[in-house]
Amino acid sequence: MTAWTAIALTAVGCYLVKLLGLAVPAAALERPAVRRLAALLPVALLAALTALQTVDDGGAPVLDARAAGLAAAGVALLLRAPFLLVVAVAVAVTAGVRAVGG
Repeated sequence: MTAWTAIALTAVGCYLVKLLGLAVPAAALERPAVRRLAALLPVALLAALTALQTVDDGGAPVLDARAAGLAAAGVALLLRAPFLLVVAVAVAVTAGVRAVGG
């Protein structure tokens, strides 16, 4: 399979998923369970992506500066820091660990 075939298949798949979403009756989307799921699913997917990008390096788990930055961001979140400060703390700690560690 070439890259363009994969891109075309992905585009068609995205269009079909979008079309399927438009075909769902509005009554089904108004259920409380569906609303809760719709609110929490993006957060869960972002958390999974962040965790995977932080500790995975080509199939092998690794703990490096990224993990230290993520841990610092977690501490900042526990201290109820504003989101931009959380990001700044994560960036600063990651950069600091990389500077010290080489």
